[in-house]
Amino acid sequence: MKLTKNYYLIVLFIILSCSKKEHINPTNPNYEKAWYFFENGNEPEAFKYFNIAKNDFLQDKDSIGAGKSLMNSSIILLNAGDYFGSEESNIQALKYLKNADDHEYVFSVYNSIAISRKKLQDYKSALAWYEKALSASKDSLEKTKIRNNIAVALSKSKEYDQAIAVLEDLSNQPEYHQDLNTQSKIRDNLAFTKFLQNPNYHAEPELKQALSIREKENDLWGQNASHAHLSDYFHEKDPPQSLFHAEKMLEIASELGSADDQLEALQKLVTLESSDHSKKYFLQYQKLNDSLQTARAKAKNQFALIRYETEKEKAENARKQNHILKQNIAIGVLTISLFGGFIGYKRRQKGLKQEKEIEVKNTQLKYSRRVHDIIANGLYHAMVEIQNNQELNKEIILNRIEKMYEDSRDIARDDFMELTEKDFAARLSEMLYSYQSSDQKVFVVENDQEKWNGISAAVQSEIYYILREAMVNMVKHSHASLTSVKIERSEKEVLLKYTDNGIGIEDLEKISASGIRNMENRIETIGGTVIFDKNPKGGLIITISVPTP
Repeated sequence: MKLTKNYYLIVLFIILSCSKKEHINPTNPNYEKAWYFFENGNEPEAFKYFNIAKNDFLQDKDSIGAGKSLMNSSIILLNAGDYFGSEESNIQALKYLKNADDHEYVFSVYNSIAISRKKLQDYKSALAWYEKALSASKDSLEKTKIRNNIAVALSKSKEYDQAIAVLEDLSNQPEYHQDLNTQSKIRDNLAFTKFLQNPNYHAEPELKQALSIREKENDLWGQNASHAHLSDYFHEKDPPQSLFHAEKMLEIASELGSADDQLEALQKLVTLESSDHSKKYFLQYQKLNDSLQTARAKAKNQFALIRYETEKEKAENARKQNHILKQNIAIGVLTISLFGGFIGYKRRQKGLKQEKEIEVKNTQLKYSRRVHDIIANGLYHAMVEIQNNQELNKEIILNRIEKMYEDSRDIARDDFMELTEKDFAARLSEMLYSYQSSDQKVFVVENDQEKWNGISAAVQSEIYYILREAMVNMVKHSHASLTSVKIERSEKEVLLKYTDNGIGIEDLEKISASGIRNMENRIETIGGTVIFDKNPKGGLIITISVPTP
C-alpha cells in the first residue's frame, strides 16, 4: 500500500512536510536526500538515508535531528506492515525527542505508535497512546479526529458506553459541521457502535446517510468502511443485503489497492456465499493472504538489511578512526574464543556423562508420544467422527475401536507403522474432512496421491498424526469456523499449510501444550520443520515442510 493511500500516514506526512523546511539541518545532506526519496515514493532509499542521517546527527550531538530521522523511518516501516519495527523506531525516537520544545514531533510519534498498536489489535495499548497524542496535539480538527480514533478503539475493546459518549460529544462540536469527511466518519461510527451495543438498534438510516455523504465527497476510503459496517449490520437481518455490501467493499478495496480490506471483504463473502462460490472466495483469500505475507516479509527483510548495512558502515568508519580499539577487540575476541573453547570442552565432558540418561528419557518420550497419538488422539478422532456423522453405524465404530486396540498392543515395536489399504491422500482427506460440521468448514486443497509418491510410509504416518493433532487442537481450543489444509510439492520438499480463523495463540513464544510439543518432536524425527504463526486476520497458521527423497 502506497503512502498516499493511507489516511493516517497522509496526516503524519503533511505534519512532517510542513515542518521539514523550518527545521532541516543544512549541514546534513543525507537528511535532505532522504526527504527527496521519501517525497518521490522511493521508500527503501529514503529509509537508507534516514538511517545514515541519524548517525550523522548523533555524531554532531544533535539529538533532535536523530529523533526526527528515527520518526520518519518508523512511518516507512508502518507503511510496509512492519508494525513492531515501526514501534521500535518510535520508542528510540522518543528518547531523543524528550527534551524537544516542539511538541509537533512528539505528537507524530505518539500517533504513529497508536496506529501500530491498533493494527496489531492491541486496542487497550492503542488507547493509551492516542490519549498521549491528544494531549500533545494543538489543532482542534486534529483533536476531533484523534478522539474519533479513541472511540473506535473503545468500541473494539467492547467499551460501547464510553465509545458512544465520546462520539455523541463529538457530534455536538463545531468541527463536526466544518468537515464533511469527519462528520460522515463520526456519524457512521456512532450508528455502528450503537448497533454493536444493541443488535436490535435500527442503525440502517444513519449508516446509509454516512455512505451517501461519502459517495458525494468521492471518499473511497470512507465508502469502504461504510460497506464493511453495512455488511456486518445486515449479516443476520438480511443476508442478500449483507452480501451486496461485502461485494461492494471488495470492489472498492481492490480499486484502492488495500490488501487488508480485500481480505476482510473476502472473509465476509466466504461465510455469506453458497458452498461453490464460498470455495472460490476462500481460494482467492488464501492466495491474496499468502501474497501479502510474502510481500511484507520481503519488505521487512529489505529494511533490516538496509539497517544492517548502515550500521556495518558505521562500524567500519569507527574502526578506521581507532586502530587501537580494533586491536583490543581482536584480543578480546581471542580471549573469549579460548574461554569459550574451554567451557565447550567442560560441557562436552558433562554431556558424555549424561548421554545414557538422555537415551532413557528419549525412549520414555517415544512411547509416551505413541500412546498420545494412537490412544488419546485416536479416541478423540472417533468421538468427533461420531458427533459429526450421526449415521455412522455400530459395526464401523467397533472396527475403529478394535483397530486402536490392535495398534496399542504394538506400541513398543520399533517397526510399528499404521497399515491401510487406501492411498495415503484419500486416507488423509478422509481424516481431515471428518472434523467438518455445520459450525466448522474444512477445505483440503490440492491433495492428490501423486504428491505422496516416493514418500515413505513412516513419513506419511508422522504427517498423518501431526495434522490430526492440529485438527484436534482446532476442535478443542480454537473454535474456528474455517479451516484449510493446502498441500504443495516441489523437487526439494512437501509443503503443508494449515490455516484457521479461530482464537489463535496469544503468545507463540510460550507454547507449552503437550500436543504442540509432540508436533514439533515428530517433525524433527523426519528431518522437517514446523512454524507456528499468527493469522493477521485472527487464528493460527502452521507451515510444515518435509524434505523429499
